[in-house]
Amino acid sequence: MNQNPRWKNVLVGLVMLVGIVIVLPNLYGEDEALQIGRNDGTEIGADQARDIESRLAGTAAGGGTMETKEGRLIVRLASSVDQITVGDQVRAALGDDYNVALTYAPRTPAWLAWTGVQPISLGLDLRGGVHFLFQVDMDKALAQYRERYAADFSKLLRDERIRRSVRIDGERIVVELPDAADAERAEDVLREFDNRIDLATESRDEGAAIVARITEAQIVERQNFAIEQNTVTLRNRVSELGVSEPIVQRQGVDRIVVQLPGVKDPNQAERVLGATATLEFRLVCDQGNPVEAERTGRAPVGCELYKDRGGQPLLLKRRLIVTGDQLVDAAQTFDQGQPAVSVRLDAKGGREMLDVTKANLNKPMAVVFVEQKREKVVRDGKSVEVPREKKEVISTAVIRGVFSSQFQITGLDVNEARDLALLLRAGALAAPVYKIEERTVGPSLGRDNIEKGQDALVLGLVLVAIFMAIYYRGFGLVANLALLANVILLGALVSLLQASLSLPGIAGVVLTIGMAVDANVLVNERIREELRNGNSPQAAIHAGYDKAFATILDSNVTTLIAGLVLFAFGTGPIKGFAVVLCLGIFTSVFTAVVVSRSLVNAIWGGRRLESLPV
Repeated sequence: MNQNPRWKNVLVGLVMLVGIVIVLPNLYGEDEALQIGRNDGTEIGADQARDIESRLAGTAAGGGTMETKEGRLIVRLASSVDQITVGDQVRAALGDDYNVALTYAPRTPAWLAWTGVQPISLGLDLRGGVHFLFQVDMDKALAQYRERYAADFSKLLRDERIRRSVRIDGERIVVELPDAADAERAEDVLREFDNRIDLATESRDEGAAIVARITEAQIVERQNFAIEQNTVTLRNRVSELGVSEPIVQRQGVDRIVVQLPGVKDPNQAERVLGATATLEFRLVCDQGNPVEAERTGRAPVGCELYKDRGGQPLLLKRRLIVTGDQLVDAAQTFDQGQPAVSVRLDAKGGREMLDVTKANLNKPMAVVFVEQKREKVVRDGKSVEVPREKKEVISTAVIRGVFSSQFQITGLDVNEARDLALLLRAGALAAPVYKIEERTVGPSLGRDNIEKGQDALVLGLVLVAIFMAIYYRGFGLVANLALLANVILLGALVSLLQASLSLPGIAGVVLTIGMAVDANVLVNERIREELRNGNSPQAAIHAGYDKAFATILDSNVTTLIAGLVLFAFGTGPIKGFAVVLCLGIFTSVFTAVVVSRSLVNAIWGGRRLESLPV
């Protein structure tokens, strides 16, 4: 009685062996290090690595161990004290072409690194990383809102065959009507489209005008939409960067906080997060001379002057075919060996593209890359930041066939294709965002937190182990082994999933230990109760595990529900705590019921016993 089949013991042994291998890299620790990467995102080759080593020979970093990993140069240092000082020396020696980030370099031996296992990913409070504070340009958001209204008004009145001229005058949208008799019908059309907007009809010497103003309620609604949409978009972009457990949340009326633990490339993170990039598809004008238009500063009616990547002027039609808002998906790919971005449009954009390509076969179409930036200029002797909109034609091609919702954009290099696909896939920002604060949090700042968390974990383990050994004797020692197995398996799962471990996560580990012990206490108390009722030792073991299982399952399921709710509605560190808690529930049940029972059966099962050390 109470004997496991051999396959079950082998399976439990294999699970524990795999868990030990996965958790091993965490025991070797990490070295304080500097990570050097190129600002343009290209990889550092062998020749560049040798050049960097020679340039750093005269600095304190020259005495550190250097290695190339994933296209970046890792410089290992002796202590965390040198990290910031040496980092400043390296930045001064390398100039603006390179970015230097504080990081950790695992000391995992080659034989273990070959398996692909990695140490536990640590959060910003333990690992360090980058803290950004972005401000949303609310004036631009409202300007875009008015531009959209103006475009909608023009289309509605055109559909009704009402002659009109729509323009934006400051905070007003003015609809000028050559025929005053159309004023009442035009106002009815606009009110039916949106009855929230404030409309007023004015008489003119010739015709009439309808003046539209956005109400205060609409302004507040648009501002909230802009900040919420930008928060979602930034969160999507962070996910595309592959950062575990970032914090992206609103702060105040018009600001967004972004914290990225353990980022590999701070410059790429800033470039991708702050970019307000989108695309416009326009037909090339079939009239006028681009060179002459650039010289005179005047473009033909219905056309607008642009420049391509080589700086050459190009005339494009003002009418937009499709904008980046209508993009559904984008992916980096290759077309005939050249980098490209594969684009998919929504249904409306696909219909527009289909109609245009049908009507304009063998005519050129251009892809315009639009980006909002802030540049520093000197005004009245002071340096101020002003918004700048950059529009550049990145691709011009002749329409050779009819297409609608799926096509490719070429004319990019590898890094541009990667970043453009990422930005388009993550979604366009509802309004430009500008970085107003950046802080690099060094990993050395988390050292005390890690040590205190480890001390709390070890102290909890020791105290629980002593209590179990004294109170439950032999079965208490088995519970301690199951507890150790629980910690190993939990560490292995967190390492395997690369879920960032923060201070709340460490609290989740300590809580898991208490829950695991609780399960073993339930089993042991049930065995003692069966013995007091006069059952034989073997029957008491069997009944103890079987009858305690339902209680263990009930208590852990209720805790799991709480953990899932925390994960669903929490952010940042709260999600980290929820992840560790949920993983700990599964490992606790497994070790308390399966591992513990396997050990008990191996030690006391299958033989005649007079008593049990419980």
